Amino acid sequence: MRTAVVVGAGMAGLAAAGALSRSGWRVTVLERAERVAAPPTALVLWPNGRRALDALDPDGGWSGIASALPDGGVRRPDGQWLIAPRSRAGAGPGPAAVHCEDLYDALVAGLGEHTEIRTGFEITTIRCDAGSRPAVSDGRSTIEADLLVGADGIDSRVRTTVAPESVALGSGFAAWQAVIPGFRVPTLHGDLGGETLGAGYRFVAVPLGERAAGRGGIYWVATAAGAPRPEPAATQLALLKRWFAGWHDPIGELLDATRPEDLVPQGVRELRPLPRAYGFGCGPGGVVLLGDAAHAMPHHLGQGACLAFEDAATLRALMADAAPGPDLVAAVDAYSRLRRPRTTTVVRQTRRMSAVVQARGRLALRARDAALSHMRPRFLGRPLDPVLDWSPPD
Repeated sequence: MRTAVVVGAGMAGLAAAGALSRSGWRVTVLERAERVAAPPTALVLWPNGRRALDALDPDGGWSGIASALPDGGVRRPDGQWLIAPRSRAGAGPGPAAVHCEDLYDALVAGLGEHTEIRTGFEITTIRCDAGSRPAVSDGRSTIEADLLVGADGIDSRVRTTVAPESVALGSGFAAWQAVIPGFRVPTLHGDLGGETLGAGYRFVAVPLGERAAGRGGIYWVATAAGAPRPEPAATQLALLKRWFAGWHDPIGELLDATRPEDLVPQGVRELRPLPRAYGFGCGPGGVVLLGDAAHAMPHHLGQGACLAFEDAATLRALMADAAPGPDLVAAVDAYSRLRRPRTTTVVRQTRRMSAVVQARGRLALRARDAALSHMRPRFLGRPLDPVLDWSPPD
């Protein structure tokens, strides 16, 4: 049986492991942490991400864990519309919100009988040369496989080995996320599902539906230009309340309902430059990069997880019938040729959006409003949109 090692048991790694296992591969997932755990947050699945998940596992029941997300438009802090809400045009899946706990449960359930997860495995050595199969070691044991999948995040040890030119750099933003259980906000004033842009600040609030993680709730994300904050969570929450004071409903109510233990702060980082390739031949197989290990970017377009699922769906299609040897080496190369241009396009659009969010000053804000009118189709899911209009390879 063909063998694969997937490094990293996050969303990208679990999706890739399940896809390969269901295609007849024996898969070993290596996770540095002592257990596989979902972050206490949520995410938006855009149409391309939903198509990718359906391609990975048509029977995965994704619709049962996701809550449809209407277009909520874009507003200024005073509530004035920059872009008013519109009905979504076109056929196919629309955007949906999903709690990460529900998503992880579904991904783990879809791993299949040919998948083994090893936790507490800290990789110290990676072998990738022309004369032998790829291998990883933690200093105590070495694991060889026909295919090595680097899904170990923005600080990927696998990427450092095969593409050391690509490094993680700060994007000039800090971000905070939280999920508020539904019982804390039984009634809200104001609309949800949209975003609000201020001078260097952004706030997004998304309803999760009543079933999310068994308790429903609301997911919100705030970003601010600048470096990550070093203060304790309670102090950071107080800062957020001060920065967003006076913004339209229900932003103040959401922050008041948030507890320090709900807050998930993070520095926003990205890869610069992107790796020169996403696939590297090695012996009878090779190494591929997937998810944030391949294309970590600011989350202003919400495409990080969606691109990771695209990666996994593409990998599944290309590796389904590839046997170790020339066929597998060719499939590794094809993966890179398909994914590198696609992610380059999305990263370029994300950086444009970063400039929009970072706008400050009267003239810059006027330019931002004009730019939003041009970029707005990327949020509506129109059929010709270059970011959202993706379908899995045959």
